[in-house]
Amino acid sequence: MKLPFKKALILAPHTDDGEFGCGGTISRLIREGCEVKYIAFSDCKESVPSGYDFDVLGREMMNATAVLGIKSKNVELLDYKVRYFGKERQRILEDLVRIGQEYNPDVVFTPSTMDIHQDHSTLTNEAIRAFKSKTILGYELPWNNLQLPSDGIITIDSDDLRNKIKAIGKYESQKGRAYSNPEFIKSMAITRGTRIREEFAEAFEVIRLILR
Repeated sequence: MKLPFKKALILAPHTDDGEFGCGGTISRLIREGCEVKYIAFSDCKESVPSGYDFDVLGREMMNATAVLGIKSKNVELLDYKVRYFGKERQRILEDLVRIGQEYNPDVVFTPSTMDIHQDHSTLTNEAIRAFKSKTILGYELPWNNLQLPSDGIITIDSDDLRNKIKAIGKYESQKGRAYSNPEFIKSMAITRGTRIREEFAEAFEVIRLILR
């Protein structure tokens, strides 16, 4: 059975959050004919590891999203300063309203409300305001989540998981992070799948469910 979405919007506070949180689901959506738009709000110039160009994450994001099948015209990078989203709440909301009016998605993917990173929680809170008439699913980033109810689970197949791992691998500048380990990524998919007696899956918080 295909997922019931024609247009999906992925909100990533920072480049790579969307791939980590729902890369397998993105791959599945595109495989099933859904149009996907990806918006990253910061390329974290201030946090780029020593030895890399300041704009490396933006380039890596384009390579990673291409692996998942997202068209380049549907990838947008905004210029918010990492760790300072809280000071830009109104401007973030205005950007989200603009994006919603231009794209009109069926479903919005954003970090879980239980994500404790200040930028992630700010973006999700404003997304709930901007997209209150849409289905909103909160993806998990385990290193930031105190817990996740997993009241929404989306199965993915081995190709989707492979695409997710390959996409995350495009972030060469982030390979030193423990959560970039392909075995960790696969183990998360196995764990989520095991909960529902499937091979692989991704888990989500159902923030808003709209059935029309």
